[in-house]
Amino acid sequence: MPATPIYQQIMADIRTKIANGDLKPGDKLPSIAELTVAYSCSAEPVKMAIRMLNTLGELQGHQGRGVYVATDQVGRQRPQAM
Repeated sequence: MPATPIYQQIMADIRTKIANGDLKPGDKLPSIAELTVAYSCSAEPVKMAIRMLNTLGELQGHQGRGVYVATDQVGRQRPQAM
């Protein structure tokens, strides 16, 4: 059985942190350099995981400011206005 690609492992870990509340909507993710150290990999798998989660609407990247947990995630219920 082939091993799970590292970018998928990173995606799963970030999703788990969001689900557990360790990362909340609006929280900033560590830099790519910090994530490469944390996951003991090169920058490419980290960038791919971030790109894919961004495409899925789970993260939001802001040029020059960083990557944040999306505040309005697909599949997550939004609070109803009162």
